[in-house]
Amino acid sequence: MNFGKILAKAFRDILSPSVLGFILKVGLGSFLFWIVVLRLLWEPFERFVASWIGMIPFVGGWEWFQTGGAFLAALALGYALVIVTISLATSLWSEKLLIRLAAREYPELRPAGTAKIHRSIYYTLKASAIFLLLFLFTLPLIFVPILGQLWMLWLWSILLREPTVYDVGALFLPDESELKRLAKRSRLIALVAAAFNYIPFLNIFAPLFAQILFLHHIASQAMKPSLSS
Repeated sequence: MNFGKILAKAFRDILSPSVLGFILKVGLGSFLFWIVVLRLLWEPFERFVASWIGMIPFVGGWEWFQTGGAFLAALALGYALVIVTISLATSLWSEKLLIRLAAREYPELRPAGTAKIHRSIYYTLKASAIFLLLFLFTLPLIFVPILGQLWMLWLWSILLREPTVYDVGALFLPDESELKRLAKRSRLIALVAAAFNYIPFLNIFAPLFAQILFLHHIASQAMKPSLSS
């Protein structure tokens, strides 16, 4: 199946009532959680961001960036924390939904395993840690037109790629060598899903959209032998 068909099927799935319900619960819950936390702790949070900026070589000496730039950077980091939370929640609770979607589209395909919670958490926290560290160390770069947006797209894809491959692969493709082969397209899938983070409200779709894209990719490949027989 070519990528255009995979993309079309994923968009169709993302608009189904069960998927929309899941996304709204996970996405709005994550937003409300961080709105409450940051509303209570905004001043120390902004001071932390300003002090971090002050330690960045060259940029730390820019007075304008330590004032207005610190506020914008704090907003950007708060937004990043929301997306990280959505990714973690999706990784933990999307399994039943993915199985239902697979059963509807690929009835011959049966779950071959299950994602272990501790490994799902490990891969999501690992990706989140890499994402946040790179985000913090390259914070000024996100304010550079075009280059900053491309860099953020790459960072969002880091957050999505490895957890998506594990969570979906553990369900339907326990053969690690085969999973590794099919995961070669996971970077493209993660980049496409990460683009949702630039669209207000649709950003809450990104982690589950990545999982659905990868589900269609590996399911279509896994079904090839049975379809040809």
